[in-house]
Amino acid sequence: MLSIEGFTTFGACDGQEGIEMAISQLPDIIICDVMMPHVNGYEVLEQLRAHPATKTIPFVFLTSRSEYESQRFAMLHGADDYLAKPFSVTELLEVIRVQLKKADDAREAADKQMEDLRLNIISAMPHELRTPLNAILGFSEVMMLEADTLKPEKVKEWAQFIHNAGMRLLRMTENYLVYARVSVALNDTEEREDIRKQVLAHPQDLLVQQAQQTAERHSRSRDLVVQVQPVDAIQCSYMYFAKIIEELIDNACKFSEVDKPITIWAGSEPPYYMIYVEDQGRGISPEYLSKIGAYMQFDRWFYEQQGTGLGLGIVVQIVRLHEGVFDVTSSPGKGTQVKIGFKLSN
Repeated sequence: MLSIEGFTTFGACDGQEGIEMAISQLPDIIICDVMMPHVNGYEVLEQLRAHPATKTIPFVFLTSRSEYESQRFAMLHGADDYLAKPFSVTELLEVIRVQLKKADDAREAADKQMEDLRLNIISAMPHELRTPLNAILGFSEVMMLEADTLKPEKVKEWAQFIHNAGMRLLRMTENYLVYARVSVALNDTEEREDIRKQVLAHPQDLLVQQAQQTAERHSRSRDLVVQVQPVDAIQCSYMYFAKIIEELIDNACKFSEVDKPITIWAGSEPPYYMIYVEDQGRGISPEYLSKIGAYMQFDRWFYEQQGTGLGLGIVVQIVRLHEGVFDVTSSPGKGTQVKIGFKLSN
């Protein structure tokens, strides 16, 4: 019947053959019985959802088991739909149409996200590389040309410009390396588990130190308001915790005006050590909140700002790596609050 309707179909006689065929053929949709020899339908679903190549393929059960409990069990374990026998041709075609449409919509959304990613990289990277390089090359060239006549104070001033530009390049490079390292760890079971076993004692000390250093770099020390409660230890590595605090304070400084407070509160909220970073900057719209991730800079066309948009993406990935808590609330024109949490260590 499906062939008559224009579909190319592949049929398997049992669950194990179906698994192998699905992996080799990668169909647009899988229709599967429940009661089958060797491997039943639920096991087929479990194995295909665990395989990277088939985990997102729409999966529909078509079975004589029509009781509610069976349907509920199937949906809870990742089935996209459940059609009970006897069924009509119209019912089956409608189920297939709906599931293929959902899959197409998901692909379009992913393609749009990748296009946004490419656009942000294209717009941000040349500026982020060229600006500090121009400063380094320009000031160093002038210093070489005027070396015989430059006064010490001028040498010091221009050397500071060169140093600042070099640090900007260094930080951008380090951020790319950190993001790559975390991404690899998220997909490496052994490394991921090793990182999750690391413990940081007295995290409030590192939090205060890193926040103050980052605010000072932006000449915003007097805007920083820090209120932290001590805890013995959390499950997080020293390096990644310091990086998260640096990125959160860096963002708060960049997206809020001087003399507007940047508030940090941290304390125990079992089973987590929670950290709240709040600014009174321009805020983020609900549309952009849903797109937070690596390389995303919002309204870069309208606001001149440093950075590649990688900072908050790094925060999200590090929190995921440590099985922590992450949330952002924001109101355009009123400010943003970022909430993160790491598990308390026993």
